[in-house]
Amino acid sequence: MMMNNTTKSQVCKASPGTVITGKWHKKSYRIVRPLGQGANGIVYLAESIDGPVALKISENGVTITSEVNVLKHFSKVQGSALGPSFIDVDDWIRPGFSSPISFYVMEYIRGESFLSFIEKRGKEWTGILCLQLLSDLDRLHQEGWVFGDLKPDNLLVAGNPPKIRCIDVGGTTVQGRAIKEFTEFFDRGYWGAGSRKAEASYDLFAVAMIIMNTAYPNRFTRADQPVKQLKSIIANTDSLRKFDTVLNHAIDGKYQRAADMRKDLVMMLSQVKSSRVKVDQDPIQKKRATRKSQVNSKATSHSQARPNLSRANRQLKPKKQKGGVLETVLLLLFVSLGYLLYLYGQIL
Repeated sequence: MMMNNTTKSQVCKASPGTVITGKWHKKSYRIVRPLGQGANGIVYLAESIDGPVALKISENGVTITSEVNVLKHFSKVQGSALGPSFIDVDDWIRPGFSSPISFYVMEYIRGESFLSFIEKRGKEWTGILCLQLLSDLDRLHQEGWVFGDLKPDNLLVAGNPPKIRCIDVGGTTVQGRAIKEFTEFFDRGYWGAGSRKAEASYDLFAVAMIIMNTAYPNRFTRADQPVKQLKSIIANTDSLRKFDTVLNHAIDGKYQRAADMRKDLVMMLSQVKSSRVKVDQDPIQKKRATRKSQVNSKATSHSQARPNLSRANRQLKPKKQKGGVLETVLLLLFVSLGYLLYLYGQIL
């Protein structure tokens, strides 16, 4: 008996060990475990003949088609690592269901979640990874797209050296349209900082919130004056204050290009590095260190000189002793000779 009234979770849910075979391409994939769930489907880790893959199941064929088009487009954007590479798309004729279930297969990215990576490696990685993210966003924006649902949950850090990668393109939207998917904490509309129109500044606001999320992993609730609240948090948090100009500009929507935000972030990171160098080379500490170095240098020079002087003294000393003995012998001879002559004169 066919099940016509099924929920989304029933349609998309697949137990570990389930084998999904495409109706058209006949490729099979064995479900291992779920990787994540979004508004339009569930993503699974699956095994294929070529190795591990990520497989997304959705009851909405339009969503699948849209996301597949985005992945295919990403593959054409030179140098972009925003999304996983596309592998396959097909329909699954699932026993007990009246209609085919759409799914697509993409690259499985092995990596660590963004916030977990920052927690383990240190907050200094925040700026470095966001520079990478802004570079990829700039390429995406130039191609006429906005990522939309940009948040740490959709970011992985993979490879060596570490590289930031996006794993969910479900919110990617053509510029000028309304954002398809969003998460409140990273949505400027939620904070009263702008519309949900798909434009570069929408993604850049989300980047600012991602940086703030590294300082507050558990996030925080919205107050009565959201924008003022965000700026106050930035001003009163050490790890955020060093990025204050960039964060405030992104919140105010002043950046129209990711490249401009990236340029300012590079400048602020350079200033942070310079200030650290200045602290390390404080004039008083540097003067004390110089004096100590000079004292140590003199002490070393003296200690190195002493052995040479000792050797010189040892070489000169025997000569001095030898000369003194000779003088004494000659003096005795002259005295003896004089005394003999005196005696000889008395006899005569």
